[in-house]
Amino acid sequence: MCWAGLDAQTFANLFPGRVRALVIDGVLDPIAWTTGRGAQSSTLPFSTRLRSDEGAQRTLGEFFRLCDAAGPDCAFSGHSRQRYAALAGQLRQHPITITDPSGQTFTFTYADLVATTLGALYESSVWPDLAAFLADVEAQASPAAVGRALAAIRTGLGLPALQQEPYPNYIEGGPGVYCSDSVNPDSFAAWQRAAAAADRQFGYFGRPWTWLSSICLPWPRSAGQDRYLGPWTARTSSPVLVVGNYFDPATRYQGAVTASRLLPNSRLLSYAGWGHTAFFSGNFCIDDHVTRYLVTTRVPAAGTVCRPGGSPFGPTAASGRTASADAAAVLGPLLLPQALRRAMHSR
Repeated sequence: MCWAGLDAQTFANLFPGRVRALVIDGVLDPIAWTTGRGAQSSTLPFSTRLRSDEGAQRTLGEFFRLCDAAGPDCAFSGHSRQRYAALAGQLRQHPITITDPSGQTFTFTYADLVATTLGALYESSVWPDLAAFLADVEAQASPAAVGRALAAIRTGLGLPALQQEPYPNYIEGGPGVYCSDSVNPDSFAAWQRAAAAADRQFGYFGRPWTWLSSICLPWPRSAGQDRYLGPWTARTSSPVLVVGNYFDPATRYQGAVTASRLLPNSRLLSYAGWGHTAFFSGNFCIDDHVTRYLVTTRVPAAGTVCRPGGSPFGPTAASGRTASADAAAVLGPLLLPQALRRAMHSR
């Protein structure tokens, strides 16, 4: 079976004798997720311990590098990193108005820029659309033109139109899992300190990834009474295939490295590409190795690294999938009523 994140590692460690073929993609460091190391559980929320902000920042750096290298094939090429920073600074001071193709008008802020960017980083096939959107915002295009560019990103990610679901449960759906399965500080000040530190260290994505877990502060402690907190080192009856993506904006590559080192009977398969998860990313090498393993239970050779076929920009697309619903959770704030979005952004 193919499984994501912590669920697969929990299964492998609880039922090591029931593993025939198990693929883990979008891999989390299980110790960082559940308890952290040392005294981290009392000082750092789980979302900070995972260092997804670092993964997102590295992936954004790849977006800038590949965009500039693509020249005219990327609408935002030419000192893209500096231009993005200037654009972010402008939106901090002066939010803009965007008109969705449906006619809905809303305010687009610095926080919305970060959320849009993070969502687009989940799937490299929409990076050209992200570049076009950034260029339109920078050029102060009309609200309708910017809205169409934003809609192209959402369409590429397989997300619904803004007006279809005025209050989806992207905010409430996840905590039932991640708050129950992780140990977190019991002080609001801990989140404030962690967010400020992450913001200083990882820029754009430090605060949003930290505040993601702030709902865990009031979460009932009794909800996690039957959670599994390790150990994570069980020897499974058959090898486990752990798949890690070099430039994953949500589950950074180090999580896959750590998980493969913890599981004594596992093999790490690496993808030197971009986006969240690697299987079914449009990369034949990854899909071939995973499929062969699922059928035969034979793992790839140690140290196997699959390379992307080209760049997300230009005539040869490196990825051709539609992103999973995970991107919707990142872009979820753009679906919320404006008053609620303002309250979230004021933190």
